[in-house]
Amino acid sequence: MVAALSSNDPLAWIAGLLQASDSAYPTGSYAHSFGLEGLVQDGAVRDLPTLRMFLLDQALPQLAATDLPIAAGAWADAAPLPDWDKLRAWCFLGSAVRGAREIREGSEAVGRQRLELASRLHGGLAAEFHQRALAAGWPRPACVAAAIEGRILGAPQAAVLAGIIYSSSSGLVAAAVKLLRLGQNAAQGLLAEAVAQAPVLIAEALALEPSAIGAFNPWWDIASARHETADGRLFIS
Repeated sequence: MVAALSSNDPLAWIAGLLQASDSAYPTGSYAHSFGLEGLVQDGAVRDLPTLRMFLLDQALPQLAATDLPIAAGAWADAAPLPDWDKLRAWCFLGSAVRGAREIREGSEAVGRQRLELASRLHGGLAAEFHQRALAAGWPRPACVAAAIEGRILGAPQAAVLAGIIYSSSSGLVAAAVKLLRLGQNAAQGLLAEAVAQAPVLIAEALALEPSAIGAFNPWWDIASARHETADGRLFIS
């Protein structure tokens, strides 16, 4: 018989973090390709090699320059006593670093739903954060929501960032399976490559000064902007 983890067990956060990173977690992320469908429509991503180039050379480096350092900052400022002014600033920065409207709105929709669910499941910090953000009109980007939930679960900062890398990569790969002729074995191989980069990406994110947070990727942003007005779309973003 396997003993259940108690709330005082230092490893108790693992199960919660796995649950929050699962594709079945009801955040609505399945409805978003976060710009990938626009890149497929433009012909920039059309097969496994071009998908690999996009994920490893574009998406993950941008994650290390935006979502990861923002989540790290929000995680640090959420406990032991929340610094609400700084958390508010991280929320607005997490929204501002996304140039394309539909990607920004997609991140905020996922973050909002994640915080609503965390409020019901855990209460406490998640509930107070959600109430403050709702009352004051803060954006709730997915990366900040992940940091808040990670703090509630007791997950270390690096584990929270690794969870963001996994969920972001798996979401893009899952969308690619619907958009391209891509088998499950190839998809999982690419996802394994992405996850293997986590230590380097986390180190880069933690070394980044707050003033340096941000990325410029017009190729991705333009494709996302075109996707907003496409005649046919499989994904919201």
